[in-house]
Amino acid sequence: MTAEIKTIQTPDGQALVWLFRPPAPSSRGVILYMDAFGPRPALFDMAKRMAAWGLTVALPDLFYRFGPYAPFDAKTAFGDEVERARLMHMLGGTTQGQTLADTAHVLDLLAAEGSTGPIGTVGYCMGGARALNAAAVYPGRIAAAASLHGGNLASDAPDSPHLRAGSITARLYVGVAGVDRSFPPAQSALLAQALRAAEVDHMIEVYRAMQHGWTVPDSAVFDAAGAARHWRRLETLFAETLLAWGEAGG
Repeated sequence: MTAEIKTIQTPDGQALVWLFRPPAPSSRGVILYMDAFGPRPALFDMAKRMAAWGLTVALPDLFYRFGPYAPFDAKTAFGDEVERARLMHMLGGTTQGQTLADTAHVLDLLAAEGSTGPIGTVGYCMGGARALNAAAVYPGRIAAAASLHGGNLASDAPDSPHLRAGSITARLYVGVAGVDRSFPPAQSALLAQALRAAEVDHMIEVYRAMQHGWTVPDSAVFDAAGAARHWRRLETLFAETLLAWGEAGG
């Protein structure tokens, strides 16, 4: 299974989107929000795995506003002073609001490709909060959303996902690293409180002994058993929301 590279036009420029089609045409799709290291073979393999479930998967480049850029090495970027500065510059210059605006164009792309039914979102690291926020901003389209080792899901920032809980109609799954400074226990408790108060169907699960980034194959802290567990949770989430909807002919 190979990706087709599409281009979407936004007010800020042209963004590349890698599109992975399932074995048979599908009216269900998923937006995969990248981690901080950007689109690369490890994420392409993850998108292919989701597409094999019967979903059209779109992986947008969220850093396109910076123009063409050299890929990051997930194992060494944070340990290299120059690369870390470059990564943090791009990460800090890519806001939640920008990504949510881009999401409208990605949803249009999926619809044009035949994915006119409910859509799922899944985000890793920086993509985690974006996946949840997208569910709040586009409740008519997004039926399932997942965050894996996403940071700042219930922070003091005005764009924190927990503040939008009342707008979410999707089912949520939040997979949390055992120890993660970007999403400490106090934030986890606050997110759970907000989701429960808004009566959002959700699960927050702590992966004991896992570190931030454990799910992504090229991560320095990748854990095969933990990654396999997250795949089971993700497949169940999408099977019970997106795929069940399609089988019912909705």
